[in-house]
Amino acid sequence: YVRQEFRKLAEKGRIPEPRARYLAGLIKGTLDYRDFADCDFVIEAVFEQMDVKRQVFAEVEAHVRPDTVLATNTSSLSVSRMAADLKHPERVVGFHFFNPVAVLPLVEVVKAERTGEEALATAFDVARQLRKTGILVKDSPAFLVNRILVKMLVDCLTLIDEGATFEQVDEALLKLGLPMAPFDLLGLVGLPVALHVMETLNQAFGPDRFPLNSGFKRVVDAKKTGIYVTEGKVKRVEPEVESLWGRTGGKEFHLEEIQEQVLSNLARETDLILKEKVVNSSKDVDLALIMGAGWPFFMGGLTMYLDLTGVTPRVLQKVFFSF
Repeated sequence: YVRQEFRKLAEKGRIPEPRARYLAGLIKGTLDYRDFADCDFVIEAVFEQMDVKRQVFAEVEAHVRPDTVLATNTSSLSVSRMAADLKHPERVVGFHFFNPVAVLPLVEVVKAERTGEEALATAFDVARQLRKTGILVKDSPAFLVNRILVKMLVDCLTLIDEGATFEQVDEALLKLGLPMAPFDLLGLVGLPVALHVMETLNQAFGPDRFPLNSGFKRVVDAKKTGIYVTEGKVKRVEPEVESLWGRTGGKEFHLEEIQEQVLSNLARETDLILKEKVVNSSKDVDLALIMGAGWPFFMGGLTMYLDLTGVTPRVLQKVFFSF
């Protein structure tokens, strides 16, 4: 896959053909941990299961130098817990990319309880060399961007239960200028991955803020890959998804009501994120949403938009942004 990406860059004239071949030649695949012995920086990107990730780190630690930085691309799991049983937990750091990785410039650099300053500085330097923007994030469930996105998706699922249609919810949020409709985003992320992050946040913060939607869970259990099916240029909700969901609500929604409900809850959750010091300031929230989630640049970021449209003053009786 990586070699194919290099070929595409050369075909587009982004890099010379000889350089594409040179870069492709640097890639080496292996099934032997001993081949990691001289690595300075190792990134794991295995399944989002704590036991699997801890096993991988324990196995690789036995073969690398004591100063090798071990980075995890986890999207929601505790980096501190991942490093807890290692001989050198101070060298473990979160290094969370966003899809598509080749396009989105954000990396959440997660400082765990015992992450050392050297490992943290190395992670930021690697992000810079990758031409990515690193943002320092506290080790908390789902970190920053995924916590905000999942809060939005959870509210979208609740709206479906209450009677809104999938198309209505997508249209309402697309009118805000978002680059992708919520239920298209679910399909891109992967329904099982989204459910996993929802479960993580449900366990951490409770069902009032992050309820587990039973209809969505039935769709995931049925191994559906997305909400929609496409027939030519026409996109429609997959009939089995509708039947599995089993909606009971019958309320009719206007697009403005959908926007109001989602944005109000985003304001509340963002306020809690800042109070918990997941990031240093609202400016970090705005930068992360623009670079990691495609929030429209012209809006100035999430908190700026919530302030300027009056959502923050109405919901929280204050504003996020200070000049």
